[in-house]
Parts: sequence; structure tokens; C-alpha cells
Amino acid sequence: MEFRQCEACHQPFRPRPQNPDQCFCAAACQRERRRRWQAAKRHSDPDYREDQKRAQKAWAERHPDYWRTYREQHPEYVARNRARQRERAPAPAGVAKMDASKAEIPLRSGTYRLSPVADVSFAKKNAWMVEITVLPAACASP
Repeated sequence: MEFRQCEACHQPFRPRPQNPDQCFCAAACQRERRRRWQAAKRHSDPDYREDQKRAQKAWAERHPDYWRTYREQHPEYVARNRARQRERAPAPAGVAKMDASKAEIPLRSGTYRLSPVADVSFAKKNAWMVEITVLPAACASP
């Protein structure tokens, strides 16, 4: 039987006689084949995607301390992650964060249009129409 090139590692291999259409060679490459299949299935099948999301959430609920334990047992992971965080550029000036508004001019009730600023490298949504009703301070607290 002829040799083929593995689609994952690109090394030549001889397909098994039981599977003449084999495209991946060893166990590590078979895992890559399965990973690609799952990614394509999640992309194309909304039911599969929801099942995977539900299963992942259930696993996380059964293992709440997984990441804490992992970080304790892998200090090199923690160090590498912290170094990468320091390398990342801070958020550009003027990027709004949640609850960051400090109104210096009193806001009037009315309908406003929220839209991305000129630099859309971080804005990912279209404009929104919102209605803002300003409550007097006496009404705002119970």
C-alpha cells in the first residue's frame, strides 16, 4: 500500500488496510482529527453546540476548584500568564468601562443614540437607541 501525508503533522505514513481512506497517522494526529471534527460540528449544528455548552457548564459546577488547584500545581503557568498580562497594552484612553460614567453636566431625560466612536478597533456593535429617564435623588434611593 502507498504512503500518504498526514493532514495534521504532514509526515508520510502508511494507511491501515482496514481504513484505506485514512488521512491522519498516529494517536496525537487522531486527536487533532477529532478536535477538527468537533469544531466543525459546533459551527454547523446548533443542537450539538448547546449540548456541549451544557456539558461544559455541568462539568465546571462539579469541579469548582479546578483552576485554583491547577494554578497551585503549575506555578510556571501562573508566571507565564502574569508576564503575558504585563506585555499586553492597557486599554486605549477613552474606552468606556462598565459603570465608569461620571456625569459632570446634569443629564436630561430623553432619547439618545449610542454609537461607536471614530476608532472602531474596539467597538463591535452597531448604534443603539436608548431612552434615559433621570430620576430625582429622592426617588432613586428606597
